[in-house]
Amino acid sequence: MAKYRGLSISELNGLEKEFIDFLIVNGISAEEWENILKNDSDLANQTLDLFSDVVFESILFNIKFLEERAPGFVHVYQCLQDKIVLVGLKSDGDDEVDFSNSEMLSSYMLTPPEGLKVFTSTKKYLKTRNEELFQMLENGCVITDNKLFKALCLSL
Repeated sequence: MAKYRGLSISELNGLEKEFIDFLIVNGISAEEWENILKNDSDLANQTLDLFSDVVFESILFNIKFLEERAPGFVHVYQCLQDKIVLVGLKSDGDDEVDFSNSEMLSSYMLTPPEGLKVFTSTKKYLKTRNEELFQMLENGCVITDNKLFKALCLSL
């Protein structure tokens, strides 16, 4: 069973070269893999789960910032080794404010409407860093760069 989740068929198709390299590193030839697929579905699934974990570990290890947007708020997380730093922007009930629209967010950064609040907080990871980041990705966060994080920090 995968530590995170098994990769989907479309995700695996996009990682064909990496999967072949993974098989080679693990001493599995193309012929052996074909034989495993035909005769040992449990071993095939275990191998795919292990590959999925390797892929996710690599992605999660390299995450520096995550972003979460909704109409009423935007959260940007700096993912440090031992803690996560949140800088957020929220609206105090203005239904016209929509942070999920990138153009509107850019416009708010230049000329903020009334009722916007920038806030920050820090927390230590409750699980491992990678487990928490994976859960955040599964819950809708996306990997991003540091630009919005810096811009919001300058607004504090």
